[in-house]
Amino acid sequence: MKIERLAIIGVGLIGGSLARALKKQGVVGEVVGCGRGEENLKKAVELGVIDRYTHNVGEAVEGADMIFLAVPLSAMRTTFAAMKGHLSENAVITDGGSAKGSVIEDCTSVFGGVLPNFVPGHPIAGTENSGVEASFAELYKDRRIILTPVSQTDEDAIARVQAMWRYCGAEVTRMFVVDHDRILAATSHLPHMLAFALVDMLSRLGDTEDIFRYAAGGFRDFTRIASSNPAMWRDICIANSDAVSTLVDSYAEEMKELASVIRSRDGDRLLALFNNAKQARDRYVDGLNQQTEPLPTE
Repeated sequence: MKIERLAIIGVGLIGGSLARALKKQGVVGEVVGCGRGEENLKKAVELGVIDRYTHNVGEAVEGADMIFLAVPLSAMRTTFAAMKGHLSENAVITDGGSAKGSVIEDCTSVFGGVLPNFVPGHPIAGTENSGVEASFAELYKDRRIILTPVSQTDEDAIARVQAMWRYCGAEVTRMFVVDHDRILAATSHLPHMLAFALVDMLSRLGDTEDIFRYAAGGFRDFTRIASSNPAMWRDICIANSDAVSTLVDSYAEEMKELASVIRSRDGDRLLALFNNAKQARDRYVDGLNQQTEPLPTE
């Protein structure tokens, strides 16, 4: 399968890395970029990531047989609206949003029903850097791409998106929308909330400077993801609010219980909790997945 014209809406780390990977494999003809930042788009052309650019979404998708949306979740609906009436009959649309239910809802709202050639997707990949200059062809190598098609999604469209990601070296899996949003809320969204909340809490203590000066490696590892884009994570929380808020509530109850156990100096219960956590992580994280957890992106 070769993509004749790829339109990337949002030419940053995620969209730029996709273009680089496909160009490296020689499976894409023209790459059209679209975004708001003139300098970023000019740099994308200079780096050879895209061949030309426009600020107009409708113009960008015209004649494209593959369209990739790498915009914030809060911009999905307006992006769908801007491309309406400009799509080719053979155009397949996919995206990189971290919450799928909200993206499908946005698409359905704009087009008045499920769009058969829209294949919702989520690349589990990223770095702490952003912008097209941070993009690289190997970003998706050996990473997981989750597709969440619905019953009305065209199987040929799914196959084309799967092939695209496999050219990038990714492992492609399929998942129900509700399962994706629930699982990602637990494994990605909740950890980010914990990291943000911890750093925010410590930053407001009286001896903040000393606290951060003597932070050990464990603190740096745990809070690395608090350096993620704040606006992006605001959007993710809003888009997946039910699942995320439920888990935050559950974790808060767990912390209250842990505080009670520590206060009572119940060593047996503490040891049982720590042993269970260690065994679960050794089995399910280290045992099943040797990859370093990337910073999730949109």
